[in-house]
Formats: sequence, C-alpha cells, structure tokens
Amino acid sequence: MTTLQGRVAVVTGAGSGIGRATAQLLAQRGCKLAISDVNAAGLSETAELIQAAGGEVLQHTLDVADRAAVYAYADTVAEAWGGANIVINNAGVALAQPVKELNYADWEWVFNINFWGVVHGTHAFMPQLLAGEAGHIVNISSLFGLIGVPSQAAYCASKFAVRGFNESLRGELDGTQVNITSVHPGGIDTNIAAASRFTAGPDGKRDKAGAVKAFKQAAITSPEQAAQQIVQGIERNTPRVVIGRDAKFVGTVERLLPTGYHGLLRRYLNKLSES
Repeated sequence: MTTLQGRVAVVTGAGSGIGRATAQLLAQRGCKLAISDVNAAGLSETAELIQAAGGEVLQHTLDVADRAAVYAYADTVAEAWGGANIVINNAGVALAQPVKELNYADWEWVFNINFWGVVHGTHAFMPQLLAGEAGHIVNISSLFGLIGVPSQAAYCASKFAVRGFNESLRGELDGTQVNITSVHPGGIDTNIAAASRFTAGPDGKRDKAGAVKAFKQAAITSPEQAAQQIVQGIERNTPRVVIGRDAKFVGTVERLLPTGYHGLLRRYLNKLSES
C-alpha cells in the first residue's frame, strides 16, 4: 500500500500491547482508526492516546469470538467511514497446559479467539476491502506458528492454523487489489503471559510467576518496535513479517532442523528457568 494517509484501519485487540502501538502508529501516519478490544478500559485508554495526538478514532468493545458481533462491527465501520482499507486481526490469548490435561473447553477458548477471531474479521471486512481501490489484511500468527513448544499445543495449533489460513488466502487474493501479511512475533514485552491461562510452562514447572518472569526476560522486542515492522509490512506489501531477533533465529533453526530443533529449544528453556 503506497500511502496510508486517509485510509481507514481496523485493529482488534487494541486495548494494549501490539494492537495499541500499531493503532497509534497508523494514526500518526494519517489513518482513521476503528479499534476494538474485549477490555473496555484498555480500549478507552488507547482511544484517548490517539485523540490526544490529533487522530480520529472509533472504539467498539468487542469479543472477536462472537461472529455476529464482528459482522455488526464491520457494518458500523462502513456506516461511519464508508468501509475499511486495512484490517489487522490482532486479538489473541495464551494458554500454557500439557495436552494430557487439556479439555475441550480449553481448546475451544483458544481457537475461538486466536483462529476464529481472525476468520471472522477477515470474512466480515472482505467485501469492503475488495470494493476499495486498495486493501490490506494483517493477521497475527506467532513465532509459535513456526515451531511447536511443550505445554503450548493449543496455542501453537491455533497460530499454525492462522499461518495456513494466511498462506492460502494470499494465493486466492493474488491478482486483486487486496494484499495480506502474516505476522510472526517472537518475544514481545506485553501482558499476554501474565494474562494467560496457566497450568505448566514449557519447562514443565507449575510456576506461573516464574514463567512470566522468564517470558519477560525473553521478550526482547517492544510493542512499538513490533508496530514499526507491521506498518512497514503494510507499506511494502510484505507477505510475511517475522518480528524480533529471537523469532528470526528460531525460524532459521526450524528450517535447518525441522525435526531436530526441540533439543536446542529444551536447552534454551532450561537456561531461562535457571536464570
């Protein structure tokens, strides 16, 4: 997308973290922002930050797992601003639990938000994007959409699903004015670990406080740095954006050792847990 000035950008999960930072940056670049989050208080804070900087913003408390609500949200954006040009499906949750302890309610909670939230947002806004002169979809996967990690099966499966969805959709949109970017962040300094549902971490320990501390140590990239790379990906129509030195390194290891990276990962996790 050659210019962002005057575009209408939709960002889910904008109440904090990557979503908030990306919404703020897009507003600085001249976009009108339609932001949503299930956390009404965090969402209002983001809206206030955008407005204080002179940006235009429409806020909507939204659970992306609710298909009807997402479609109603798309209608609201169309009525307010004529439709979206950029859609960033960012809302997500984390779950740390071994497969043998997972129940179907856990699986459904993760997939309803991480995967179906992406599908709902893509489907609901697709007609608007195809009707405009230029459109862009950004769907947030993860480093854990590139590798599998112990205790993260549900989360990894949801993010692998987003990755597959993105790659298939990119082929379908080839030749249209709509581009898609698949985003794979590594450790980003957000509250996702603290807000997660937790039984056991990748190191097998049942210590959420320790796991959150380890995540913070590994989270070497700020939300603002992530936002810079996401917005650059939109401007350059980049098919895949891998964020952070950690994600780029692990992604390379996975390509070189597609079935052998677990040993290296285990040693890394052990080192984090000991520090």
